[in-house]
Amino acid sequence: MDKLREMEVFVAIVDRGSFTGASDKLGMSPAAVSRAVNSLETRLGAELLARTTRTVRPTDAGLSYLEVCRQVLDTITDAEANLAADQLNPVGTLTVSAPVLFGQRYVAPLINAFALRYPDVTVNAVYADRNTRLLEEGVDIAIRFGHLGDSSTFAIPLGVVRRKTYASPAYLAAHGEPQHPRDLTDHQCVSFTGVSLPLEWVFNDGGSRLPVRLRPRMIVDLGSAAVLAATDGVGIIQLLSYQAAAEVAAGLLQPILTAYEPEPIPMNLLHVERRSGSGKIRAFTEFVTETLRNNEHLQGEAMTAV
Repeated sequence: MDKLREMEVFVAIVDRGSFTGASDKLGMSPAAVSRAVNSLETRLGAELLARTTRTVRPTDAGLSYLEVCRQVLDTITDAEANLAADQLNPVGTLTVSAPVLFGQRYVAPLINAFALRYPDVTVNAVYADRNTRLLEEGVDIAIRFGHLGDSSTFAIPLGVVRRKTYASPAYLAAHGEPQHPRDLTDHQCVSFTGVSLPLEWVFNDGGSRLPVRLRPRMIVDLGSAAVLAATDGVGIIQLLSYQAAAEVAAGLLQPILTAYEPEPIPMNLLHVERRSGSGKIRAFTEFVTETLRNNEHLQGEAMTAV
């Protein structure tokens, strides 16, 4: 029997005034209660209870130990109650990181709804087109695209997105549509550094990696500006599928070279606490996970388990 259980038995005997009373309170057999006390006294090397045929009372050593037991058990009870309250009504500051365009379109509305649902949580939203370092930068939760290599974090899979190539209808009408990735060398291109290398785009040709060297018309490091350049007809662009979803639906961009798309890119929600231990992290992950998993624009055309 563990030490805490032995403490509980000892306190119950004193409170109820008998082994039988402790047995009833704890749902244990009288023999199990007796074994717990004997084990406790043997381990401590002291008699804690003075027993007669009519009464059970603590010895002087028992009175001293009784106070310690009450403090320990009360501390544990309070901690468990506070933890339960934290899970239901999280408090504190929660720092969430996400890529800029993804954050604007998909994370910000969820953060706003979360802030309204949990008024005791202050949210620090960090939107950056780079991989934030959770521990070093004090980030509680990060939404990240790409294969993971950080063993200090815990990941909740959200799905996959695809790196796709797009052009505006006006651009295609003026310059024609490339039929093969190598045709891009004869086209105007906009390189968004958050998705592709500035001077090289990667495709998949029959299962083989196909890199294509470019001389881009424009290089952009901000997602919204890159999308605007493509919709304005500056050139062909590579984007993650969610980044162009609204523009494709509106007819401002259309996918091209679809037969040469690279492999899907996994999307994960990262945090640093095992099993989302704190209330604020657990509450946020539960609040956003299913919504993001069920958003059709975040899954590409061929959603697979990650």
